[in-house]
Amino acid sequence: MKEHNPQNPILEMSVNGTPTPSKAPSKKRDLDTMVNGFQGDSTGSRSFPIPRPSLERDFQMSVQLNPKISVGPGVWGQRNWVGYISGHWNGRWGKGTVVPGGQDKQLVAPDLSTHIETNYLLQTHDHPPAYISVRTEGWRVGPREILEKLEDPSQSDEVDPKSYSFRLYIHMETGDARYLHLNTGAPKQFLKYGELKHSHCSIVSIANEYSKPLIDIRKHMTRKGDLNGSREGLLHSTKAVELRSSLDEAYKSSSEEELDDLGLAHDEDDASKPKNYQTHKLRSSVNAYEKSPRNTRRETSLLGMIGKSLWPRKTCLIVTGILLGGLIALLAGSGFWVYKTSPIDGQSPPWYPTPQGGTLKSWQESYQKAEALVKKMSLMEKVNITSGTGWTQDLCVGNTAPANNVGFPALCLQDGPLGLRFTDHSTAFPAGITVGATWNRDLMYKRGRAHGLEARLKGVNILLGPSMGPLGRMPAGGRNWEGFGSDPVLQGVAAAETIKGIQDEGVIATAKHYIANEQEHFRQSFEWGLPNGMSSNIDDRTLHELYLWPFAESIKAGVASVMCSYNLVNNSYACGNSKLMNGILKDELGFQGFVQSDWLAQRSGVASALAGLDMTMPGDGLRWADGKSLFGPLLTIAILNGSLPMERLDDMATRTVAAWYQLGQDDETRWPAPSPDGDGGPNFSSWTDEEVGLLHPGSDDKTTGIVNKFVDVQGEGKDFHGRLAQAIAAEGTVLVKNEDNILPLKREGWSGEDKPSGATKYRVGVFGEDAGPGKGPNACKDRACNQGTLASGWGSGAVEFPYLVTPLKALESAFDFNHVYMTEFLTNDPAVKKSPSIVEDQDLCIVFINSDAGEGFAVSEGVRGDRNDLYAQKGGDGLVQAVASDCGKGKGKTIVVVHAVGPVVLERWVDLPGVKAVILANLPGQESGNALVEVLFGDVDASGRLPYTVGKSLADYGEGGQILYYPNGVVPQQDFKEGLYIDYRHFDRNGISPRYEFGFGLSYTTFSFSKLVLTTTKPKSALPSPRPVSLDPPKYDTTIPEPSTALFPKGFRVLKKRVYPYISSTKEIGSGRYPYPLGYSVQRPLSAAGGGEGGNPSLFETHLTVDVTLTNTGSRKGKEVVQLYLSFPENVVEESTGEVIDFPVRVLRAFEKLELDVGQSKVVSLELTRKDLSYWSVVKQNWVMPTEGKFTVAVGRSSRDLPLTEQW
Repeated sequence: MKEHNPQNPILEMSVNGTPTPSKAPSKKRDLDTMVNGFQGDSTGSRSFPIPRPSLERDFQMSVQLNPKISVGPGVWGQRNWVGYISGHWNGRWGKGTVVPGGQDKQLVAPDLSTHIETNYLLQTHDHPPAYISVRTEGWRVGPREILEKLEDPSQSDEVDPKSYSFRLYIHMETGDARYLHLNTGAPKQFLKYGELKHSHCSIVSIANEYSKPLIDIRKHMTRKGDLNGSREGLLHSTKAVELRSSLDEAYKSSSEEELDDLGLAHDEDDASKPKNYQTHKLRSSVNAYEKSPRNTRRETSLLGMIGKSLWPRKTCLIVTGILLGGLIALLAGSGFWVYKTSPIDGQSPPWYPTPQGGTLKSWQESYQKAEALVKKMSLMEKVNITSGTGWTQDLCVGNTAPANNVGFPALCLQDGPLGLRFTDHSTAFPAGITVGATWNRDLMYKRGRAHGLEARLKGVNILLGPSMGPLGRMPAGGRNWEGFGSDPVLQGVAAAETIKGIQDEGVIATAKHYIANEQEHFRQSFEWGLPNGMSSNIDDRTLHELYLWPFAESIKAGVASVMCSYNLVNNSYACGNSKLMNGILKDELGFQGFVQSDWLAQRSGVASALAGLDMTMPGDGLRWADGKSLFGPLLTIAILNGSLPMERLDDMATRTVAAWYQLGQDDETRWPAPSPDGDGGPNFSSWTDEEVGLLHPGSDDKTTGIVNKFVDVQGEGKDFHGRLAQAIAAEGTVLVKNEDNILPLKREGWSGEDKPSGATKYRVGVFGEDAGPGKGPNACKDRACNQGTLASGWGSGAVEFPYLVTPLKALESAFDFNHVYMTEFLTNDPAVKKSPSIVEDQDLCIVFINSDAGEGFAVSEGVRGDRNDLYAQKGGDGLVQAVASDCGKGKGKTIVVVHAVGPVVLERWVDLPGVKAVILANLPGQESGNALVEVLFGDVDASGRLPYTVGKSLADYGEGGQILYYPNGVVPQQDFKEGLYIDYRHFDRNGISPRYEFGFGLSYTTFSFSKLVLTTTKPKSALPSPRPVSLDPPKYDTTIPEPSTALFPKGFRVLKKRVYPYISSTKEIGSGRYPYPLGYSVQRPLSAAGGGEGGNPSLFETHLTVDVTLTNTGSRKGKEVVQLYLSFPENVVEESTGEVIDFPVRVLRAFEKLELDVGQSKVVSLELTRKDLSYWSVVKQNWVMPTEGKFTVAVGRSSRDLPLTEQW
């Protein structure tokens, strides 16, 4: 969430050769300027209109690329590359300069070993739009001596060109249906180059004939072999490639056969790339594949891409610069402009004005206090508490400024869903997906409570979790692991229990990411090179019954903050979508807290405030760490010029203050005042591990102080949070195969009857990198690498491990080495063929494999957020096959342990005779090994149950289960056409047999279900009760303050890039009528489904009680999850339209986990509410309970093992 990728710059021109400051259009007049001409700068360069040219005219251009290299100490040293590029054009309409980049026209790139890609959509007046993708790859290899020679021009020619390489790809797709499959191609009018040659550089010759466009790839020079960091083998082609006839055809052409036909060879041995890497990358380069270090931001300007990607060699840079600069110049001279705006009109209906908070009794007292406080606030203070101060400006990942005159403190916002990011002496809890696998409400609550306690003791006001979006529509989704499973009820229960725990400690919990943010690819503007994020296009019923359900449960639980997501929903940004925030969240669901943006998810100013956004984070605007907030002083101006109603700002401030009161943060015994008035506030810094550090590291202020007090918040003794983490990890471990009851293991190895005659010690072999420590749990920033045992995914949802107990370490402590001899092979490529005895000599083989994923800002082992497939990574499947086939010369037994972020396809080995047991251990957190050993040796029952379906292939999950890896437009469109049918619902509907179904898991004992009894507590009725009457919201004086009160105070020190509410001059206010969005003046009726937190209170009334008797029929104490699934009546018809309503085969509606002694029985009572028994009617815009026909209630141990059914 917090890593970032600033927008690529607008290409700007001025006739005097001076670049204008880069800015994104925020109003229509800015867009008109982009269309008709670029503005000049403050030095007096006049605006120069871009003409409508005849594309047959030629343009002259020259390019200058000036590299500078500095090498510091060490083998690699401190490597910086600073470059400038400018393209000059000269034509009939005058001459000028095209300059990509910001005001400084430069980029400093400390890390050049990454893949950098970007995309621009360009349009011309006379021709259809063209889509251009520019990709560069650069590596530097070799010792310091080479770098020093490169630095010294007198020695640079002595450097062997084989010691470094780079490549440039340009991909254009034009609106006249000529699409290129591999590299560069367009009609003759758009590209016209001669052949470019140099012995050390990529050589591209383009000979485009309008009737038969061709591309001749003469040479791409890279070196295959021992080059450290090189990701490519030798690539060459002598064949011409025809352009595809359509976009669909271009995106379908991805087979290996086509590559082979083209004479393109690539490195088959590079396991870090997906199978069709070459084809995919050359066809559609869309990502900035880069990992950002802590306390840094990433540049993705065109300059930045060149600077970060090319390890300069003078002649290579000239060739590459000419190619790139020529393209820029041609496009500029041909009347193109960069498309930088959002879609003009989304498909999400408008809903205005924002419902005011303070209308429900559950928040009445807090709103009364908030009203009294906000009435005393100045305009500046109201803006202060609704605007972040800027990225890295203060100690937390998000910070607001205080309202000092009324005593309201600055607030600290900190990640994340499984622990406290960037902190010391705090717990790395099991991930959300592991918590979901426990199906244990008590553990869900306790984890939230411990998490909230640690946050409070660290001085965190607002905890950025739990996560319930993504829901898990796509099993390969990069951040599914942060949530609790692929079902809305399971997700909703876990989220609600977590929120109750966090907020019982007085910390504001955050329900995120709202909403339909189901994949990492293209989630965010410019993070993947595209000017806009992806649009999740979803129908009203699916939104309500699937993706909104856990958010509704969170609001019912009293959550005080909701975070809107990066993506668009129905082509309107989630953080600017009035239907989602005003209509659904604040009206229908009765949300009384405040809506904050994900970090840089706000894409407009006044418009987002009108749509319901209450707080912007981290405060910066369209770019990271630029200090140019879309709120801050612009919010002040919007109030002063009347664009934003004073009522809206008052509500924004009141919602924030009311949440503070609601959680009791005005209690100074638990929440001491921050410095200098007290010793409260954050006692850690997100930006340094040192005790003393900068107080405002993102600014030019060099003031230092004690920023890390190293407060240990992990608890002690029986309250040590590691104990809780271990219990959760153990119950979240799912046993899915246990042939011959090989588990639980015995610490002595042999059981008496199994010990062969003459045998000495029981021999155990532990295999796989995932069993060991690797380079340590915190070796990579934000955990963005898959090395050692996997205990967490990566991204802003990850934390610093205080320690990590590896499986190997725990096994060493568990086995009795008087009777057991254990050998470890901590590699995924043991020399089995060379030394078969390492497998053949074992009696038991335990194999560890994994599958990792994370947030889209980082890449690991070729995984760019979302997984490329569902197989085990790093050769895990091959490892299992090699070990299981020869363990004990075929007589040994193999146990496979899988640590993963979600479902893993096991088909390559799960049915091998030697594989006797399979454990899906999910992401167990810091107590990984100890929790696993508890299950392996039967110290606790195997009681985890799958929170997702394990299919036999990725295709089993259907069309809706597939990641969109390549953009299908400048605003990528992801249509949720599958509707309600995701995960087990899809499998059931289509009769697909999974490997292991949703809710499945084995135990070490057995249970029986009996005596299913249904009791009606309220009769069926179609609609909920009328919406209850709400309270009156707070009232304020709406007089607009005098503009002079908004000026910076005299003598006020302004820190660089820090967001302030002040303005420098009253002239900034301006005048004119704000272009309010369509439908703004239309008063929307209140939803009949609303009236309380989470919705109409009638929705949560119990209509049916289900009792079932559970008995432990086995030989030991154990735990079972009683799962209730509901099937709706057949032939339910929407009366007004005659439409037959479609329902899934069955849906989870309730569950309970119990522990029973041998022979013990217990009656379990489960309740079904009106909402459980209803569907969302898009016609009535309400929840409707079918009153005709019969519901089927099924109870059992999984979604496909339901021995008891009754009708109601």
